[in-house]
Amino acid sequence: MITVLFSAVNAQTRPLLKSQKSTSLNIGVGDRLKDRPVNPIGFDVKKLDAEIETIMKRAIDSMAFPGGQVLIARKGLVFYHKAFGYHTYAKENKVQLTDLYDLASVTKTTAATLALMKLYDLGLFDPDQTMGYYFPKVAKGKKKELIMRDVLAHQAGLKAWIPYWSVSQKKNGRYRNRTVKSDSSAKYPYRISSSGLFMHKDFIEKRIYKLIRKSKVSDDKKYLYSGLTFYLIPDLVKRLTGKTFEEFLYDEFYIPLNAETLRFNAGELFPLERIVPTELDSFFRMQQLHGVVHDEGAAMMLGVSGNAGLFSNAEDLAKVYQMLLNGGEFDGKRYLSQDAITEFTRCQFCKSGNRRGLGFDKPLVQYDANLSSVAKDASPESYGHTGYTGTLVWADPANDLLFIFLSNRVYPTRNNSKIYQLNVRPDIHNLVYELIRIGQGTYTLGRHW
Repeated sequence: MITVLFSAVNAQTRPLLKSQKSTSLNIGVGDRLKDRPVNPIGFDVKKLDAEIETIMKRAIDSMAFPGGQVLIARKGLVFYHKAFGYHTYAKENKVQLTDLYDLASVTKTTAATLALMKLYDLGLFDPDQTMGYYFPKVAKGKKKELIMRDVLAHQAGLKAWIPYWSVSQKKNGRYRNRTVKSDSSAKYPYRISSSGLFMHKDFIEKRIYKLIRKSKVSDDKKYLYSGLTFYLIPDLVKRLTGKTFEEFLYDEFYIPLNAETLRFNAGELFPLERIVPTELDSFFRMQQLHGVVHDEGAAMMLGVSGNAGLFSNAEDLAKVYQMLLNGGEFDGKRYLSQDAITEFTRCQFCKSGNRRGLGFDKPLVQYDANLSSVAKDASPESYGHTGYTGTLVWADPANDLLFIFLSNRVYPTRNNSKIYQLNVRPDIHNLVYELIRIGQGTYTLGRHW
């Protein structure tokens, strides 16, 4: 049973992710501490709170981001869950625990990879099959023989990214035919900006997929982070299951998990007051991005992509990763096999220096405090992903630890890199491991390959 030991509201115990009665956080605030040890996680939560407050205050005062949410769970207990700061620097809307953040590339593991894991369990996806087998219309030439294990571990030689919006423009800045126009019509039905941009009905098929198909493949098969294939996974899911990417994820995971805020195109489903804005886009959509995905490529996928597009609050995101830490079970229901979780979250090519799992990020093979977004002592079994907007989720099965950090560091501009300069996320993560060590004497130290 998961219980909250500390929140922004109180320090009483309340059921959370493993509860057999409900998967909702909004229940049971009460006196259950009477039946439990005062501190079942074994360390000083008040000290943790004070230190996190210091780190977050420094970051917000330094304008690394206007606000954020932090959730930390261990041994089936959410012992820290708190919101900080405001939606923007105008300080008009305080961050609430129920507010939604743009997860950016955390979508890769929480949507695309999650779907592939389910397909793996269903016998519909084999990571040792070729890219040409799964994507015959796109994987031509060298791509045809690429192994999906290499692709998902980011060492297949694929190009890092393609700026779909800018390659659709002419040198004079005008958009090419059958890409984007300022007026809607039967051929341009998809609004991609409130400032008046409409996308051609065939753009995804004729432009995005074509650009991926024509992109070069390097013969140098070393680690290079590439999001290209994640744009293709929604179509793969539909072809294999008969359901759209959204339907499959909602039916198989988000709805039964009661993860109510884990959604694409959040601005169509929730009041904007509950959604934290991201960048003031001054080069493509020419608007404040609020309730629409920050990533330009995902925007041109109409907000539903395996690369980016998901929104969530910390607690609903936690439900997915607690399910993974539980070995694929949650609230008495099995979602994935332990075999699928082990296979996708293990380091695939550590001997060659590539830390990645299948879709999942892993700790650096050789730890470097200047490069890592997670704690030095995160175990080799741990996994998760970062998001460009300033998000992070990290699960450590060896220490039964879950860490979630949400922020909008790209507000008002992506050029703000202070979240990295101040080491905000790894500092909080390191603090947790240090307090575990102090509180319990020993713990499973992170090892490095």
